[in-house]
Amino acid sequence: MQSLPTVLLRPGEADRILAGHPWIYHGSVLRLTQPAADGELVQVKDHRQRFLGTGFYNSKSKINVRVLSLDRIEPNQAFFEERIRAALALRQKHLPGATSFRVVNAESDFLSGLIVDKYEDVLVVQTSSLGMDQRKPMILAALQAIFGPRAIVERNEVASRKFEGLADANGLLAGVLDGPVPIMLNGLRFEVDVLGGHKTGLYLDQQVNYRRVAELAKGAQVLDCFSFHGGFGLHAARAGAAHVHLIDQSAEAIAAAMRNAAANNLAEQCSSEAANVFDWLKSHTVTTPHEKVVPRWDLIVLDPPSFTRNRASVPDALRGYKEIHLRALKLLKTGGTLATFCCSHHVDAGLFRDTLLSAAFDARRILRQVATYSHSPDHPIIPMIPETEYLKGFAFEVVR
Repeated sequence: MQSLPTVLLRPGEADRILAGHPWIYHGSVLRLTQPAADGELVQVKDHRQRFLGTGFYNSKSKINVRVLSLDRIEPNQAFFEERIRAALALRQKHLPGATSFRVVNAESDFLSGLIVDKYEDVLVVQTSSLGMDQRKPMILAALQAIFGPRAIVERNEVASRKFEGLADANGLLAGVLDGPVPIMLNGLRFEVDVLGGHKTGLYLDQQVNYRRVAELAKGAQVLDCFSFHGGFGLHAARAGAAHVHLIDQSAEAIAAAMRNAAANNLAEQCSSEAANVFDWLKSHTVTTPHEKVVPRWDLIVLDPPSFTRNRASVPDALRGYKEIHLRALKLLKTGGTLATFCCSHHVDAGLFRDTLLSAAFDARRILRQVATYSHSPDHPIIPMIPETEYLKGFAFEVVR
């Protein structure tokens, strides 16, 4: 390997890297021993010149180095093949039988700045760091060698690219794609718009939770809020729910959800409407001074998008979470269940749970916790990288 530019860290900054966190911020850097081009591979040493690892450098980013390995490596096609095969083996172990899942989850798979989602025989790639983006041809070659996919698409409109000095880039990179991709999740058929849908097309991190929440739905009247393409609602319908009502602000998402319902012979059990969930819940819980809300739901699912993208907006987010929980609890029958999720990294599980319980107090409902949820295992959690743990959820029964 050729001699690499060296990034020296300030005293006290090495332990976090040795423990497994791959990000080296600008403020942690003491100096460079020689100039390094943005996107170039560099070696990292502590202030005493002890070797810590290798990674991609970017002077334009707050994250100056994204560490790839604690060893000396050459990030060529063979390197990417090895890492991606290791990530795939992990999914095959913990999601046996799944045919659509996240293959590479960036930091969780020690490939900071790279996401690869598999929708049957179509792959969707996101490169959110300059170093990864520059090596996209190597990554594509590795993916072709491992999967031989029908098509590879890039969905590179994530906000983090701007911090790396990267422009948006979306479209077909290889192969042929004609319309939505039909996929199977837990034995149910869904259509995925990989070129224009949310994220890379679908929320794969809930794949296991769809099954688990559905276990609570037999014979139930189910309200699926923020339903998107019907992941929770259709699993509930298949599990024997008496009826499922889907609500999402996007008319396109609701239309896709009902097409999915029809494709799975579940349309007769489902109804839907395009509406703002906050407004819908408010309109169904507002009463005159002498009226009471009559609960009609046995299971309510709340799976909203993130209410906060930074720590400064956490207080506003908590008010939003409390509001939807307060109103949902008023609509649940005694003995009914609330399954609720938060996908913001900045709101941890304890804070989210406390907010829910505060809403229960205001609604004068007593709850029994019956389940705890996290990501599906294709989104691994590395405890020393807090950013890899963002999705949390709970199921609570209304005792009275």
